[in-house]
Amino acid sequence: MTPAPPYEPGHRLLAGRTAVVTAAAGAGIGGATARRLLEEGASVVLSDAHARRLKETEAELAAAFGAGRVTSLPCDVTDEDQVAALFDLAEERHGRLDIVVNNAGLGGTADLVDMSDDQWDKVLDVTLNGTFRCTRAALRRMRAAGAGGVVVNNASVIGWRAQKGQSHYAAAKAGVMALTRCAALEAAEYGVRVNAVSPSLALHPHLVKVTTPELLAELTSREAFGRHAEPWEVANVIVFLASGYASYLTGEVLSVSSQHP
Repeated sequence: MTPAPPYEPGHRLLAGRTAVVTAAAGAGIGGATARRLLEEGASVVLSDAHARRLKETEAELAAAFGAGRVTSLPCDVTDEDQVAALFDLAEERHGRLDIVVNNAGLGGTADLVDMSDDQWDKVLDVTLNGTFRCTRAALRRMRAAGAGGVVVNNASVIGWRAQKGQSHYAAAKAGVMALTRCAALEAAEYGVRVNAVSPSLALHPHLVKVTTPELLAELTSREAFGRHAEPWEVANVIVFLASGYASYLTGEVLSVSSQHP
């Protein structure tokens, strides 16, 4: 197994920018991305459906980076009014909206023959429709402001590669990829870039709770490095896409994976 590399320090790539990150509470990709954005100089508006965990994350990050650079608001991405309130808060508090990271998603495991309409609809509504609602809200505001901007969506290698019991999640993530490409063509007209990351296995405590040790071992065995990704390794790629280093990238889905077929 190849060990994880040392944590890379920030380089002020996003100084003066304002970012919104959904599903940002806790130790997953969203929380790691929020921290990474702050380390790169951005101010961050955090959102999550879990209000208690969100407040705890806000307090932790505010203590590390200053209360003036961290704001939070609970948001259920299936509720259009809550989505609008989140983006309104970002503009009201910081006067601008530069970066949006659509990280909210919902998984689950069920064979298609046993899957209910409710199971299918719930995963699609959070993972795909939620990304649509937040992307739409971001692009409307970025177009009106006329100052460009960046949207980064969180997809998954499951959107490309089949896995038993994941029809709903795979369909949603494939939809996120297609949404990313189409939105990018439209947003280019007003200087906004839209890209996505497609992680394979980024392990964090919440994933461990809903995944069997056997499945985690199987997924890890597919990785060339013989280990899972750290959430901050995915966050590094999100920061790259949000930064000026990716100025000519739009409509791309970058695989953040060492997984082999």
